[in-house]
Amino acid sequence: MRKRIGISQNETIRFEMLDQVLEKTAFTIPFENTNIIFGNSYKISKESLINKILLKNEGGLCYEINPIFYFFLLENGFNVRLVRGVVYNQQPQRWSPTGRTHIAILLMHNNQNYLIDTGFGVNLPLKPVPLAGQIIQSAIGEFRIVPVKNEFGDYILEIKLHNKDNDWKIGYCFDSNKPVNDLSELDEIRQIISVHPDSTFNKHPLMTKNKNNGHITLTDSSFTQYMKGETIKDVIDEETFKGIAKKHFSLEI
Repeated sequence: MRKRIGISQNETIRFEMLDQVLEKTAFTIPFENTNIIFGNSYKISKESLINKILLKNEGGLCYEINPIFYFFLLENGFNVRLVRGVVYNQQPQRWSPTGRTHIAILLMHNNQNYLIDTGFGVNLPLKPVPLAGQIIQSAIGEFRIVPVKNEFGDYILEIKLHNKDNDWKIGYCFDSNKPVNDLSELDEIRQIISVHPDSTFNKHPLMTKNKNNGHITLTDSSFTQYMKGETIKDVIDEETFKGIAKKHFSLEI
């Protein structure tokens, strides 16, 4: 993991460094669904995630990127656990019909719990977000955790992106009291994401990655660059898609 994101092998990872580590991860590992689109199935394990993300230099979805980061945190002495959440779909204004298919990380430090997420598209806090409710600001926007009581969990991540959102919007709800106890749950999530008719990840290839001052997003029909509040969107063909995937996301299609 250190080699992939550019951190010294000898450096001790302290809690105060996690902002830097999360930013390096977001700028390096793309959020992408090519395994689902092209039918490359595998059983999720620590070893298979290492092979996919660290050896093959691929990216992944939340159930791949957050677990590999969880193992990294665990190996560096942090008290962490994986939790499941339900994403809120903004356009229809409803909770995702795919259910509890988002994976995130909870970290305890000095008797306080923090949300860590490296697998929520480009909507990444880039910092630990305290469950106590303090607003966290990063280059991407503002983030906070709000306590709730509903069928999906006990906390909601709320987001206000720079140059985009005027008001807080719901990211997802998660249950801090129901940690993932077995990696087989990740295979279950992947299966749902792969076949569910309302899944947004089983219809077209999608790659996205944060960059300084913005982010880039690639589909099979367009390449969008969002930088400093300005958007440039180009219509592309199949060959251009493959070239951009390799150049900007280091993915061979």
